[in-house]
Amino acid sequence: MNVKSIGFVGTGVITEAMVRGLLAEPAYASEIHVSPRSAHIAETLAGEFATVRIAEDNQDVVDHSDMVFLAIRPQVAEEIVRALSFKNGHRVVSVVAATERQALLDWIGADVHLVQAIPLPFVAKRRGATAVYPPDDAVAALFDTLGTAIQCESRKEYDLLAAASSMMSTYFGIMETVAGWLEKSGLERAKGHAYIAPLFASLAQKAAKPGTEPFSALSHEFATKGGLNEQVLSDFEKKGGIAALTSALDGVLARIEGRN
Repeated sequence: MNVKSIGFVGTGVITEAMVRGLLAEPAYASEIHVSPRSAHIAETLAGEFATVRIAEDNQDVVDHSDMVFLAIRPQVAEEIVRALSFKNGHRVVSVVAATERQALLDWIGADVHLVQAIPLPFVAKRRGATAVYPPDDAVAALFDTLGTAIQCESRKEYDLLAAASSMMSTYFGIMETVAGWLEKSGLERAKGHAYIAPLFASLAQKAAKPGTEPFSALSHEFATKGGLNEQVLSDFEKKGGIAALTSALDGVLARIEGRN
């Protein structure tokens, strides 16, 4: 599927990643309009891709796009969106974090077709998964081009996946902890990094294979009875690692749902 014209209100990291993914060969869109804010990113994209046009302002993006992405910070979302004029039936995709769908509709003030999504930076390489709510075939097709679309049947499903996406920094934090421990214990930093990064990447690739076992089965598979992996997992559980992680996810979900 190909969408003729796609626009981005907000030109930050996620917009750049999406544009790069959409215009990788074969290109998904014939025209992409980006707002002039974050001028460096907008100018870089326009310089690399002939199909990218820097709009005069945010309204110019809306006026020239069949599908409009709202890719702005939640702190300024209301001010920016209320200032825009949308047509009834306009297709709008919000990637604004932690913002209620009804609030977005109120700010838009028109009978638009609104979908929310959580694209991650990996879409630049057409990898990774993007949560989409409510289910929408056109938006799902776009994100299937950029990796894999996970269509959520309820707001709860969408919020849960949003909470799960908060694990990215912790993932790298675990890698940093191991690399730092190796260095402190006497291994050259570069060698630790060279070992740890592909180790974690290989584990993720195994888990992502179609038809693979549940995560619990993989954990059991790699935790040989009486072995080192079993020892670390046991210590992690006994010393509160799983409880701390679960508590952190509960806190993130409460924030997403507006309960704190």
